[in-house]
Amino acid sequence: SGPAVEQDHKYLKQKTPGIAPEKFAPGLISLPDEYEFGSVFNAAGTAFFYGVDLNGKSEIRYSKLEGEQWTAPKVILSSDKHGYNDPFLSPDEQRLYFISERSGEGYGGYDIWYVEKTADGWSQDINAGPNINSERNEYYISFTKEGTMYFSSNKNAPEGRDGNFDIYYSESKDGEFQEAVVLGDAINTSRYEADVFIDPDEEYIIFCGNRKEGMGRGDLYIAFKQADGSWSQAQNMGAPINSDKHELCPYVTSDGKYFMYTSNMDLYWVSTEIFEQYRP
Repeated sequence: SGPAVEQDHKYLKQKTPGIAPEKFAPGLISLPDEYEFGSVFNAAGTAFFYGVDLNGKSEIRYSKLEGEQWTAPKVILSSDKHGYNDPFLSPDEQRLYFISERSGEGYGGYDIWYVEKTADGWSQDINAGPNINSERNEYYISFTKEGTMYFSSNKNAPEGRDGNFDIYYSESKDGEFQEAVVLGDAINTSRYEADVFIDPDEEYIIFCGNRKEGMGRGDLYIAFKQADGSWSQAQNMGAPINSDKHELCPYVTSDGKYFMYTSNMDLYWVSTEIFEQYRP
């Protein structure tokens, strides 16, 4: 009976969490001398991509289930010249998106890029284009099931206020991203909103915010889609998700069961049952 065996082996064979957050794959993925952030599984839970920052230089690593064993994590995207981070798969899993800062390439600052799956690995890096990227910075990527990209940018931040990132979305039509639309003030403020995860059905949105009432350097916030199609006022997720450390990089597995995020430079995960306490 294949599916039962696969279930046992999904998610790097880790014991799945309840409503208390637990460090994800300690000693294998979450290592004491590294900063892990930005993670994504494929829909089957049999391949895992994540970002690692090594002394200010970021790279993307990959592990997959082969037979009944997961491969040792290996670096799949790195460069001596620029970083690779915030990995995220497109809905059809044929593209791996990420952000990278490259002087003289792209549109400026950090841009959103992707590689396409090929017969023997991945394509060359491809820029997501001018409807997504600007001469300033674009961070983090997630998608609705229709292929609308949610991301953050400081392209409209006032001069001298580069930390004022807002969350945008861009619909995909005939394979082309449309002009990005900024979300309203239930989500965005004059402070920092970035690292956005959109539920594929757009029922909820989670992001990292840095606000006066916050608990640490960055906290995770959640909002829910209301009956009239607008977002509820975003609320701080509080303890035990947030702490006096930096919480960022939210992501929910495709089966909707597990919420993953970075806290204090390690990856954590928790059952999405915890979301019920936040619903308006």
